[in-house]
Amino acid sequence: MKIGELARLAGTNVETIRYYERDGLLPIPSRSEGNYRIYGETHVQRLSFIRRCRSLDMTLDEIRVLLHFKESPQENCADVNRLLDRHIGHVAQRMQELQELERQLNDLRERCGEARDAAHCGILDSLSQAIAPSGKTASHVLGAHGHAANRRLAKGYQGNQG
Repeated sequence: MKIGELARLAGTNVETIRYYERDGLLPIPSRSEGNYRIYGETHVQRLSFIRRCRSLDMTLDEIRVLLHFKESPQENCADVNRLLDRHIGHVAQRMQELQELERQLNDLRERCGEARDAAHCGILDSLSQAIAPSGKTASHVLGAHGHAANRRLAKGYQGNQG
């Protein structure tokens, strides 16, 4: 099949498929005489696996580790268990961060209980005040856990290969 059909079957877009190929997550497909990429069922299965992992907010580095084990069924899956345990920990941390964000937003919302002119809006006044240093960096909760943690995860696994 061509890339458009693979994209349709897997429910993803063509650029994502090309990105996963460049990044080494999808095997490079063979080419037709007209130089079109030709994909098979293996690509559909691999892309479905990747998309399922991404739906669980796993990073590409985590997915690489999981793909390694999927392709090496004789290996012990203890590292897979550890990877998932770490991922669960990241999710729990993000949930706490989101709850704190919700609390801060609710506190902010309480500063302006009724509609009035913007010059007297408690929300805008609060947002205009400087943030007092708290030792924590202000951040909005992003998607998958930080890139530095992902590199440590991948390096930690590589170190265990022996």
